[in-house]
Amino acid sequence: MSSNNKKSNIRDHSAETNLFLRRALFAFIVIILLLLILLVNLADLQIANFSYYSTKSNNNRIEIIPIPPSRGMIYDRNGTPLAINNITYQLNIIPDKVKNLNQQFEQLKAIVDLTDEDIENFQKERRNYKAHRPVPLKDNLTQQQIAHFVVDQHRFPYVSIVGIQHRYYPYEASLTHIIGYISKINSQDKQRLEEENKSSNYVATFNIGKMGIEKYYEDVLHGIPGYEKVEVNSRGRIVNQINQHPPQAGEDIYLSINLKLQLYIEQLLAGRKAAVVAIDPNNGEILALVSSPTYDSNPFVGGISSDKYKALLNDPNKPLYNRALLGSYPPASTVKPYIAIAALSEGVVTPKSVVNDPGWWQLPGTERRYRDWLKWGHGKVDVLRAIEESVDTYFYQVAYDMGIDRLKAWMTKFGFGERTGIDISTNEESRAVMPSREWKIQRHKKSWLQGDTIPVGIGQGYWTATPIQMAKALTILINNGKTYTPHFLLYKKSDILNSNEQQPIINPEKYLENNSLSDVNPNYWALAKEGMYRVMFGSRGTARKIYADAKYQAAGKSGTAQVYGLKVDEVYNAHKIPEHLRDHALFVAYAPYDKPKIALAIVLENGGGGSSNGGAVARKILDFYLLGNNSTQLDESSPNTGTED
Repeated sequence: MSSNNKKSNIRDHSAETNLFLRRALFAFIVIILLLLILLVNLADLQIANFSYYSTKSNNNRIEIIPIPPSRGMIYDRNGTPLAINNITYQLNIIPDKVKNLNQQFEQLKAIVDLTDEDIENFQKERRNYKAHRPVPLKDNLTQQQIAHFVVDQHRFPYVSIVGIQHRYYPYEASLTHIIGYISKINSQDKQRLEEENKSSNYVATFNIGKMGIEKYYEDVLHGIPGYEKVEVNSRGRIVNQINQHPPQAGEDIYLSINLKLQLYIEQLLAGRKAAVVAIDPNNGEILALVSSPTYDSNPFVGGISSDKYKALLNDPNKPLYNRALLGSYPPASTVKPYIAIAALSEGVVTPKSVVNDPGWWQLPGTERRYRDWLKWGHGKVDVLRAIEESVDTYFYQVAYDMGIDRLKAWMTKFGFGERTGIDISTNEESRAVMPSREWKIQRHKKSWLQGDTIPVGIGQGYWTATPIQMAKALTILINNGKTYTPHFLLYKKSDILNSNEQQPIINPEKYLENNSLSDVNPNYWALAKEGMYRVMFGSRGTARKIYADAKYQAAGKSGTAQVYGLKVDEVYNAHKIPEHLRDHALFVAYAPYDKPKIALAIVLENGGGGSSNGGAVARKILDFYLLGNNSTQLDESSPNTGTED
């Protein structure tokens, strides 16, 4: 081999060595750079952002599960439970973990009787739940359904059965218009809770008070949620409990309701459209409040079906309508004692003023005549006899002399035209109408006429009132102007002074209102009460026949409210007109006369005469409450055809 070839080989070998070294160096540099990047990332993960990534990692396996508080119970005044919590079982599913929900639903239909309505409700509720959280699929599982599911539970890794508290009303349709009900939280509830900064208190709760006591005392009954910190596996199932903060149960409340009296009145009014309010005039405690017909509120708790709800809405007897608080009726002659007090106080009449009643009263300067209920009239009457015999013409004259402005001012003092302040949401109580000049202009765009005032004198015309207003006005009269706000709440559990003696703190004075009627002459109160006493026990009293053999003394006033106006010379005959056009029967009463324990306001829709029909119902209620006697039955063979008050 020549020397040139040797030199060439040496050069080639040297070039290859240099190339290898350069490549090796480059590879080494790349490795060093990658190691540096790895070290920087490790430092970032383990040092700089350790807290952030540690928390994020824990969140993947640790969850904070809110625990719902137990809802407070509701009792009557004697400790009988009216609203309780039962344990029911619910089927839950984690929809985000299931690949084919529809297929899962089809499989569950045969196992737990899953219905299309259950699925529809699930789809609605799903929007209210966070991702990867269980969503209720079916409520109120039976033992048989639970057993069937347990056998096949391995086929449904993301479906589980849990026990939950379920509100239950043991007296079903009874007390519904008082207790109300709870139901699922909707978008309006959520918005209101957010506005009131209460949404965090409902993270574990899916029901809220919707009506009645359940709604008004929601903050008392609901309680405060707790939480549970748990470790979960990849399927979202709890594998370990880390710690727990127990919830604070809602507070139990006791109502003033006398359950036995409530149930008796409901039984008495069965089949009628009617309302009764029974109240203790000494403190404003509601002893019973009945609106008939009524409905069972239990189906509303879990979510009532649309068909059942439509049936209630379309029922011509309106069971959803709380007649005791929302029903607006002409108060009729039940208001005559209050008008008498107003007229006496204004000097429009004196205790000895006499009006001649020929059976009608004529508006001065016109030919318009207003009839008395007694066609041939009562002759000469004073205020006492006018109340006893319910003489319309006397109060036509009083209304004419007082005028609408003074009438409105005085009747407002008795609570007419205003909400009573009862512990129920304002949208569940009507103001009704105490008419005035301003009201007519606003409502009818017409000026007040003198002829509009006359029927107001006998509780007719534009004047309407609710049974609860009638009851409150009666207690004001009983107490000579002293006014208590009607209320259901007797006491809360926290009001118990001594847990050993179970003696609650009850202060009726907190329900005492400021009322300008306190300066009325005591003789005028006494006169009005005497007139009401004579209604029941006077020789000419309109209800004397019903109370002739009563074993206690009482006072009251009847009323017959016209549903439609009679034409001139038309004679009212209940047999010849449809039932829905017949007069309403009204009656207010209290007993015993000297030391009242109970006051009543009664409205029987299309019930005929107030004295005979309303008075008979009042007699039975008073007998039951004062004597424990409910043996006497009402004669309902035919409606009363007269219009005697």
